[in-house]
Amino acid sequence: MDKYRTEQEEFWAGEFGDEYIRRNQELENNIPLFAKIFSHTTNVKTVLEFGSNIGLNLKAIRMLKPDLELSAIEINAAAVKTLKEISGVRIYHQSILDFEADYQRDFVFIKGVLIHLNPEWLGKVYELLYASSKKYICFVEYYNSDPVEVLYRGHEGRLFKRDFAGEMMTKYPDLKLVEYGFVYRRDNNFPQDDVTWFLLEKSNQSN
Repeated sequence: MDKYRTEQEEFWAGEFGDEYIRRNQELENNIPLFAKIFSHTTNVKTVLEFGSNIGLNLKAIRMLKPDLELSAIEINAAAVKTLKEISGVRIYHQSILDFEADYQRDFVFIKGVLIHLNPEWLGKVYELLYASSKKYICFVEYYNSDPVEVLYRGHEGRLFKRDFAGEMMTKYPDLKLVEYGFVYRRDNNFPQDDVTWFLLEKSNQSN
């Protein structure tokens, strides 16, 4: 993978993406988060994560539901090397923007990734999330009612907040909101980085 369509892809495929891996090794706090999210689902057998990094989210899900079929899309080579240590995970080593939905999964999710994508390509990613999902789509991201850019570790054009789930529901009116929640960075037991999660469900599941 030598060429990318956006600066953001090159950023995460390269050295900064490698540094991110070294900074982010926390697994335990993901377990209660996904336990809460999955408590609002039924009959999930297959899962696909967009932007899995080293697989901390998938590991948490596997601890909760060991029999699920897990798949991961990841752009960073170092992260993919670690992902391969998780047995039984189907890995797509590529940019999300290059992914083509091969078959639908019951539960498709993205966590802390949409905020780092070039906003001009969000429509494409929404299409991929929708096409990849048989039933559920889940977002775990920073939320803002209006689109806003935030300086990210001294870098411009690398962090964007907005209402991702709302935009997705506007784009696809058959999606209904199942549940949502917020996890505070100062939570006494299982903190996350001030993220808001949204669980959407396709009302027309033949799509």
